[in-house]
Amino acid sequence: MNDAKEEKDYFWFYIAGLVIAVVVTLAMVKSSEHGKYVTAAKAIEEDAANSAYKHAP
Repeated sequence: MNDAKEEKDYFWFYIAGLVIAVVVTLAMVKSSEHGKYVTAAKAIEEDAANSAYKHAP
């Protein structure tokens, strides 16, 4: 007779939690980095010669 209680294996729950945490962190970093380039984008809109990417005439 086996009266020992089996423990559930939560390995995949831990992996899923880790993946979700990484995705959320990357999304937060990406959205916070976006604001840094707004002033550069405005300057490029005003004068395309300000761009580091030179376009062929």
